[in-house]
Amino acid sequence: MTLILYTYDWLPEFPRGFVRDLRVRWCLEEIDRCYQVATVPAHPKSAEHRMLQPFAQVPAIRDGERTLFESGAILVYLSEGTQLLPDDRKAEIWQWLFAALNTVELSVMHWVSMILAERVPEFFGPPPAADVTAHAKADVDSKLAALQQALGESEWLAGDFSITDIAMVEVLRVVAAEEALEDYPRLAAYVERATSRPAFKKAMADHMAHWQAADAAQAERSAG
Repeated sequence: MTLILYTYDWLPEFPRGFVRDLRVRWCLEEIDRCYQVATVPAHPKSAEHRMLQPFAQVPAIRDGERTLFESGAILVYLSEGTQLLPDDRKAEIWQWLFAALNTVELSVMHWVSMILAERVPEFFGPPPAADVTAHAKADVDSKLAALQQALGESEWLAGDFSITDIAMVEVLRVVAAEEALEDYPRLAAYVERATSRPAFKKAMADHMAHWQAADAAQAERSAG
């Protein structure tokens, strides 16, 4: 049966290109697996959505009788038996996958949420004091410095390209969008290498096409 990827039916402009269904799309393109997209409402949250994903977030997948949520778990599930998760490097890949989604992403999103509170307070509430934001950015910088040192001159984090790189680059793209990788040239080059891959380009194109189609459908409903 064709795998189904669930994402939101519509979102405003600012999160597009960074919604986490993109991680799953990228992985599916890397392993050349076909899939279909289904949607859940971003607002209000539905009971059906919570049955699929208890926290009413995306992404989630349905693969036959199996449903799965959390992007990291989905990446591991999809990559089993593929070049993205070879048996001889599983422990190292898992180590860096957890680092991406726990150590680095938690720090990055804590800081970014403060920036977004300044730009779109209607979604994120009042912005914090400047010194609080500066402290959060310092924490991000400490993670980026450590990551750049660990990457060194390597192309990828755990040998050949793997799900670890999908996860980590997706986190770093958020940092790059805030022009905060300028002091970390090896990380910037790492992101450039990864996002130059055909699978990423196809995943991003489909991701953005989804939101464009959602805009068109919303406009049609409004006109009708």
